[in-house]
Amino acid sequence: MRQPVVLDIDGSLGPLARRIVLPLREWEETIRFGCSLSNMQRFSRAINDTLPREHGTVFLGSGDFHHLTWPLIERVPGSERFQVVVLDNHPDNMRFPFGVHCGSWVRRVAMMPRVSHVHVIGITSSDIGRGHSWENYLGPLRAGKLTYWSNAVDVGWASRVGLGHAFRSFTSSEAMVDAFVDGQMGSSEPTYLSIDKDAYAPDVAMTNWDQGTLSEAGGCAIIDSLRGRVIGSDVTGEISRYQYTTWWKRRLSAMDGQEDIDPTRLAAWQAQQHALNIRLLASIHR
Repeated sequence: MRQPVVLDIDGSLGPLARRIVLPLREWEETIRFGCSLSNMQRFSRAINDTLPREHGTVFLGSGDFHHLTWPLIERVPGSERFQVVVLDNHPDNMRFPFGVHCGSWVRRVAMMPRVSHVHVIGITSSDIGRGHSWENYLGPLRAGKLTYWSNAVDVGWASRVGLGHAFRSFTSSEAMVDAFVDGQMGSSEPTYLSIDKDAYAPDVAMTNWDQGTLSEAGGCAIIDSLRGRVIGSDVTGEISRYQYTTWWKRRLSAMDGQEDIDPTRLAAWQAQQHALNIRLLASIHR
């Protein structure tokens, strides 16, 4: 198994075996939650200068850093096309006019010529419901490059505007997983896998975002359906406390509904997360 990489931006990761740690704490205020495109380019250059070309799963830290999947996908070696599979409780395809943030990066990835399709699996968030429909970037959905896989969300609006093909809606997490796994059977397409642990139910991994209903067994079934085809992977959704010095990040983070973290329970939650990370590594690289 290739060595896992920890982008140590928020100090939230436990000691994974044989890990490569990139010390990046000085980037936390700049990158966390969101950043300008120029700052993202600067960060991309910083990790390109230090990240080995060949490596295992990259751990990003808090879900506030999920937009860092974008530069990791950009540096996937080779020239072949590949699909991107994202486990997430949110579409991460929402409008953000100030650059890129943890909820807007999927559109950037879907636009890449080498990316054949992006599947976001595990959505229970109202972000894809009618009330937030206008906030979603519709271009990649309309172009057939992005599919939302959700359960227990009313997405009837999508069919009414001609986007029904891009929305796979189910009554349960189990039915959603079964349908995705069936769709992957027989495929040989290379895959980049990105896991945000807020897709899981809280008893699997506690995060400070609203969470989905995916079981650990369901997540393993999705990973198993990609066996032998994963050309890159990352994991995010750790839980960490941080107080922004930038007023607009404090404001937008509060508007996004992030729950405050109980400092007395933080260590136990991080221990739960660490144990899951070890199991995820074993599953991804089995």
